[in-house]
Amino acid sequence: MTTSVIPGDRSTRAVNAVHDADPERLTAAIDAVSPGPLLMTLVHMTGDRSLLDEFASRLKKARAAEAASAPGEYPAEVAEEVRRRAHAVLSPELVPELHVPDDELFLEMSRVATDDDIGPEYVPYLREQAGFPPLPASEPEHRPAPEGFRVAVVGAGMVGINAAVGLAEAGIGFRVFEASDDIGGTWSRNTYPGAAVDTPSHFYSYSFELNPDWSKFYPTGPEYLAYLRHVADKYGVRDHVELRTRVLGCEWDEQRLLWHVRVQSPGGSTEVYEAKAVITATGILNAASIPEIAGAETFEGVAMHTAEWDDSVELDGKRVVVLGTGCTAVQVVADLAGRAEHLDVVFRQPHWITPERNVVSGVDEDVRWALRHIPYFHQWYRLVTHWFTADKSFQIPRIDPDWNAEHVSCSPANDALMQICLKHLHEELGDRPDLVEMLTPDFPPFAKRIVKDPGFLAAARREDVALHRTTFDSIEPNGVRLANGEFLEADVIIWATGFKLEYLNFLDVVGRDGVTLAEKWDHSRDPRAYLGITVPGFPNFFVTAGPNSAPNHGGGHNVTSEEHVHYAVETLRFLIDRGHSAAEPTVEATDAYNARVDAELDRTVWQHPGTANGYYRNAAGRAWVSCPWRLVDYWTMLRAPNPEDLLLHP
Repeated sequence: MTTSVIPGDRSTRAVNAVHDADPERLTAAIDAVSPGPLLMTLVHMTGDRSLLDEFASRLKKARAAEAASAPGEYPAEVAEEVRRRAHAVLSPELVPELHVPDDELFLEMSRVATDDDIGPEYVPYLREQAGFPPLPASEPEHRPAPEGFRVAVVGAGMVGINAAVGLAEAGIGFRVFEASDDIGGTWSRNTYPGAAVDTPSHFYSYSFELNPDWSKFYPTGPEYLAYLRHVADKYGVRDHVELRTRVLGCEWDEQRLLWHVRVQSPGGSTEVYEAKAVITATGILNAASIPEIAGAETFEGVAMHTAEWDDSVELDGKRVVVLGTGCTAVQVVADLAGRAEHLDVVFRQPHWITPERNVVSGVDEDVRWALRHIPYFHQWYRLVTHWFTADKSFQIPRIDPDWNAEHVSCSPANDALMQICLKHLHEELGDRPDLVEMLTPDFPPFAKRIVKDPGFLAAARREDVALHRTTFDSIEPNGVRLANGEFLEADVIIWATGFKLEYLNFLDVVGRDGVTLAEKWDHSRDPRAYLGITVPGFPNFFVTAGPNSAPNHGGGHNVTSEEHVHYAVETLRFLIDRGHSAAEPTVEATDAYNARVDAELDRTVWQHPGTANGYYRNAAGRAWVSCPWRLVDYWTMLRAPNPEDLLLHP
């Protein structure tokens, strides 16, 4: 199989222009947008770097006077001056010469745009992740992939689509196998009421395909699915996807040095696809986790999991019981409150809930216009958004032993976030001390996933909503019996109980010497991988979203997606350029890497004993999901394979 050229050039990200713009729209946009990114546009268009010195000084004075209201938010008088300058410089008649900054200038611009101290190690990372055009450079010559060198990609969600784009760009043949009847992964399956992404829209997207048209600052599930479909269409991915085709297993052929990938076609027949490499893009949260409750089979109403939503079920005017208070549950409750006749929310342990004023807010049309038309504004807006939702939070989950010994929070930085959450809780429910007590966790923020409030706390105070800090004891024909003896009448039971965490234990993978991945990983009880991606004994097998690769302190799955795809593609390019057939990590390199992971994780709240029932930890209590590194450090580790850590096959 050969790979056709996929349209769309990732190396030339679009730069918009104000030329021929409607003067009124331009004026309105300048008045509506964030001043930091707008100031960077002026530097690009004028080449005047003295603007940076001037406004850095203004911001410093404002901080000294305590005029700044939030991290990265310009004080009013500074913002007003930026806009005044922009009105003077930007005009529909202007055809600017766009000045592309070198690394030194880019770093200075990043610091002023965020009003924060960013280290020089972030420059290449932020250039890429913010979606800037790469600096002119001589791309190394790569040998073309040999005839028949092709890759099997398992899954057509965020990572699978990304892998398709990356492999095609590298000239490597591939096929994507997707078990469902549509692309989109998580966002094609999760259609429950209120389904949304809890990472900002303008960051939670591919760095090579920025979207200026998000309607909300945090995208709804349907809008994010539409974005993924757009990317798949633009880059011709659909032509390489086999829908309704389930991968049953993969077996390594030691003589021919390739994988036999067994797939089940839509008609039910089994076929074998031969591939030099396999990239799994299935994620780790796939199978719905539904607790086994006595009497469940007797329920006469409807019971459904949020990941198996039935849109035909009528919820308005019904008695609904929701089990859970995680990210999904709060979205469902916020949406159903006021629609259901009565809504009962049952949960074992509360989460820390943080206020986020934009989580349900729409993006003003003037802002969208600016993102589309003002040169480089979109890239700088994305950079600022990313900075304050990613490594800026790196210290929050890290333990200060002295502080942790005397506080619920684990450090001063962690406590600062906890106080924000407590303030929000008291502001929303201050006249309901019973609910405040019920919804106050007894563990540090970040030990379990932080929840951004979509209106859950406001819903909790309604007369037709009741919260119960307990769990189900049994289910009866017309309702639920709780562990405290209380009975709740129900027409509908909603399992907002998340997923079974699966590190490929649903896939039969046989590596060298007949060893299975299930055996290697002790049937997913404690999986380990080199860099969170590859496993000794499994050549050319790339596990995206593997153990200890999730950036739980901040960022998003989109960053991990791009990092893992980049590493897989660069490893395959390395093999092709050097004339090797396959590579796998050595046992020594894998053990050394995981020793470093464990040592670093021991200093974090992800090992906190009060959160043993969260999916961040395995049955033995080890934090097996979280990545311990800063995003920039992990990104740097994955730029290229280290030959010294690899066992190479001829």
